Parts: sequence; C-alpha cells; structure tokens
Amino acid sequence: MGIKSFQGRQAEPQKPQSESMLVCDYMAKDLITFKKDQSVYTVMETLTKNNISGGCVVNEKNELLGIISEGDCMKHISDSQYYNMPIEDYTVEKHMTCNVATIDGNMNVLDAAKKFIENKVRRFPIVQDGKLVGQISQRDILKAAMNLKGQNWGNS
Repeated sequence: MGIKSFQGRQAEPQKPQSESMLVCDYMAKDLITFKKDQSVYTVMETLTKNNISGGCVVNEKNELLGIISEGDCMKHISDSQYYNMPIEDYTVEKHMTCNVATIDGNMNVLDAAKKFIENKVRRFPIVQDGKLVGQISQRDILKAAMNLKGQNWGNS
C-alpha cells in the first residue's frame, strides 16, 4: 500500500464581499425633496434645519427635475446682494441644477465611489421606472467602505 496524499475537500473560493455591496443597500430612501416653485429661502431653512447639503427637486409624480444644493443657494445669496434683490423672491426652478447625473441602485458601491470622483458631486439620485427612489451621498459610500474594511482591508 502506497502513501496517499490527502488534501481534503477544498472550499469554493469566496467572492469578495464588495460584490454584494450595492448602492441600494446604502442609499437614503426617506428623502427631503423640494418642488420647483418653492422659494430658495425655504430651501436654505430646510437645509440648515436638517443638516443636509442639498436635495432633489421633484414634480407631483416624484419624477426628478434637478438638484438644489448649498452652493446653488450661496450663488443666489451672492447674486441677490450684488443686484440688490430680495432673497425670498426667487424659486428653486431658477437656481437648481438640471441635467443631473443619476446612478443605478444595483451598482456596486466601489464603482459608485469612482463615479463620485469622476463627476465631482456630493450626491447621486437613484431613479427607477422614472421615479426618484433614493439618493446616495459621499458619506453613504464612506459608511459602506467602513463595513468593507473589516472584511477585505485587513488589520491595518
């Protein structure tokens, strides 16, 4: 009888944890949104009260029209000061960013991180069947990365 080498049954290689880390698992779903006919002043109050840096602008059907951010509000403040115009008189529609880039909720969060870097934005709306279903921010990506750290980044 010869000596047999026994390796045992090898486990299937595990897929990296990041493959299952999808944008839809980390996106915010309970969003503060704005309407195009709201005043920029109301937006500023809402942003500061809720400690957020911007929000999606939607119509009555919850379809995405644009985004309004702190930066858009700052531009309005500056313009109002320069042209001596009342700050309360302008609507979201005149100051929001249109043609907003969106991402798929089924995108891997690491791919989403790359999109953030490429597009230099702070948030991406998630649209499904023409309706706004969520939003992912840079902070949401950081939270996902913290979950990933314990699994794939080692103990550095």
